[in-house]
Amino acid sequence: MTFAEYLASLEGKTVAVLGCGVSNRPLLRRLAKSRAQVCAYDRKTRTELGEFAQELDGLGIELYAGPDYLDKLHGDIIFRTPGLRPDIPQIARAVAAGAVLTSEMEVFFDVCPCPIYAVTGSDGKTTTSTLIAQLLSAAGFRCHLGGNIGRPLLCDADEFSPDDRVVVELSSFQLLTMKKAAAVAVVTNVAPNHLDVHRDMDEYIAAKQNVFLYQSASGRVVLNYDNAITRSFADKAKGKVCFFSKTDIPGDGAYLKAGVIHMRENGLDTAVCPISDIRIPGMHNVENYMAAIAAVWGSVSMEAIRTLARNFGGVEHRIEFVREVRGVRYYNDSIASSPTRTIAGLHAFSQKIILIAGGYDKKIPFAPLAPEVCAHVKTLILCGATADQIRAAVLACPDYNAASLRISEADTLEEAVTLAAQAAVPGDIVSLSPACAAFDQFANFAVRGHAFKDYVHALPE
Repeated sequence: MTFAEYLASLEGKTVAVLGCGVSNRPLLRRLAKSRAQVCAYDRKTRTELGEFAQELDGLGIELYAGPDYLDKLHGDIIFRTPGLRPDIPQIARAVAAGAVLTSEMEVFFDVCPCPIYAVTGSDGKTTTSTLIAQLLSAAGFRCHLGGNIGRPLLCDADEFSPDDRVVVELSSFQLLTMKKAAAVAVVTNVAPNHLDVHRDMDEYIAAKQNVFLYQSASGRVVLNYDNAITRSFADKAKGKVCFFSKTDIPGDGAYLKAGVIHMRENGLDTAVCPISDIRIPGMHNVENYMAAIAAVWGSVSMEAIRTLARNFGGVEHRIEFVREVRGVRYYNDSIASSPTRTIAGLHAFSQKIILIAGGYDKKIPFAPLAPEVCAHVKTLILCGATADQIRAAVLACPDYNAASLRISEADTLEEAVTLAAQAAVPGDIVSLSPACAAFDQFANFAVRGHAFKDYVHALPE
């Protein structure tokens, strides 16, 4: 079925689109051209939606906006925005009354004409997705990258051909109701995250498993062997399982040996490239490369893999070098919205650093972060809603030594950058790696990262 055919099937039906954010706006515009009755729902008021509310009026789409926006939810088909739980009472009542609950991404899986590579995990999703897309492009495929990485794909699906390739980054929120199969599924790792939205860790893990549970025997799933949770996923996989590991040699998959990435499949072992060729810093990025290699193995040449390793400079907001000021190097790692991401960022440097951390509370414990901060940080600057929690975790750590780790607090990120610059001496590294989401002060991690870069660029020479 093509997307055009899907739209035609909506004739005479009422379609409700929940959320007027990035992924659903192109969908609303396309649905308006169908013969369906379309309704849009958003918790923002008409005033907050601004010109888009007026655009919806012009398209003939009925808008329910404001705090009680779901009270009149109805429809034959309901498109859920990823950030909205599928089991809230208003949705549950509509589904019980016969509505079909779906999403932009779920319909995309139904109408996409070409193989899909789906990537999820608590950390490393965007870098791994980008690496896979660039490797497939280097192999000559016309490759489309989207999903949680920022580009909605559904409305472009009819422009894709069967010979193309698609790479989608999928969040746990997108996967909560996903019952579709990708040709290749990748799980980078699973660690506590988004526990402010998920009922518990078990639900979070179950959502991540949906990326591969619906594959057939022809599917391929790439799993992190070094993560106990993802390693256990292999028992539920129906397709071919490939691991990646920096510590062990799995039966099939990518692994490290004497500083060289190897790939083993069907009994054949191949030395791929030395990790010294990988331009972006950090062992976690070596893991991202191994995951990408295992995902595309057999479709991409060895030379393409080696060339990308030498030339790929990374993705914005991921240990992104910003500027050197008076001998101090500043890095933007705003994507580090969980303790495990921040820990990986700390391990990317060979010296103790000045760390700026803190932000929105996702109900994730900071105890695992504390010993890593004590081992890898010389000055810790905290700001945001979780500042007190992170401080308490560090002070409670047996490794804490006030003489070797200075802790201070700032009211704003701008003040934190100023304090970091005052504390730094030539040769130091300052990294924004918050271990928290940005929602307490910023719209998202990208806005936070751009603000950090602006403040760093404003520092005097």
